[in-house]
Amino acid sequence: MNRLSMIKTQVLAAIALTTSFVVAQGPADEVFAAWQERVDPAVERALDALARVQRDDGSFPERYGDSTGIPALVGMAFLSKGHLPTEGPYAEAINRSLDFVLANQRDDGLFEKGNAGSGPMYAHNIATLFLSEASGMVDPDRQSRINRALPKALALIYRAQQVNKSENHRGGWRYHPGSRDSDTSCSGWALMALRSAKLNGAAVPDKAIEDAVAYLERHQDPKTGSFGYTGRSDHAKSLTGMGLLCLELCGRHGTDETKLAADYVMKTYRGLPDSQFEIYGIYYNAQGLFQLGGNYWSEFAPWMYETYLEKQKPDGFWDSREAGKIYGTSMMVLAFTVPHRQLPIYQRDETVDEE
Repeated sequence: MNRLSMIKTQVLAAIALTTSFVVAQGPADEVFAAWQERVDPAVERALDALARVQRDDGSFPERYGDSTGIPALVGMAFLSKGHLPTEGPYAEAINRSLDFVLANQRDDGLFEKGNAGSGPMYAHNIATLFLSEASGMVDPDRQSRINRALPKALALIYRAQQVNKSENHRGGWRYHPGSRDSDTSCSGWALMALRSAKLNGAAVPDKAIEDAVAYLERHQDPKTGSFGYTGRSDHAKSLTGMGLLCLELCGRHGTDETKLAADYVMKTYRGLPDSQFEIYGIYYNAQGLFQLGGNYWSEFAPWMYETYLEKQKPDGFWDSREAGKIYGTSMMVLAFTVPHRQLPIYQRDETVDEE
């Protein structure tokens, strides 16, 4: 048996993901505490709006709402506020999202349905991350379905990474499982899916994560700290937070590389409003800077809350000009709720503010 076959077998034999995470319930983030009375009601309005427009099959109206990625993002938005798929006001909405993803997996492991944009891997990576994060929180029947679906989904992500690529693209992912190029945006979601599953007990090879981190590191400008899309500076304003978060989640906490990336974010985040990929950038900046904490988070968070509370529409939505209001609202909820620390992948070392 060759190495790829052995690793595929390991991934397909990932241990059953049936153990619930014990989510940290430490003291509220001091920065967030000053805003929580305004932020939490805004988040609940957003979640109510998402639940209100969800279709019976778990999909959503608007662009990409019938792909597997959007219901997955919405499901994670509900989970990020502490709502559960087994009880509470949004249990049905979360389960509809889960069922939609689980119902649309191909035999080769790919989660594919509807309009996923330029290719299915972006949605697949988000859907895989969602299932991994929800594992252990669901009823026994859905847990059994996740246990069957998730190893195949992870194996597909690994196969896509192993496609023969040039040095610039090696270790990353692109829009299709067979793509021979990579981009940091799609790769960030794939890496988080692998990292989440590994934290949850799946037999994800260390080398898969190491190769993905190495790919991202090749796309960081060593002078400015920025991360680019296919280079080191293209779309850096919206992508550097992604690189920061991925490095932080993969054992690079507090290194020179992450601090350099954070410094770049601090110089550029005020230019995000009304720019291209605005909400994507806000989401990743919030997640990455929260991991570092300290002055990074204490400066960014009040600006984010003040700026984007005002941008919420009367109907509860935030709009993304690139991907619509379902995507925009889900991403803003995930950015706003990071201090709640309900999604296991985004937990942080609570000694960060003591450094």
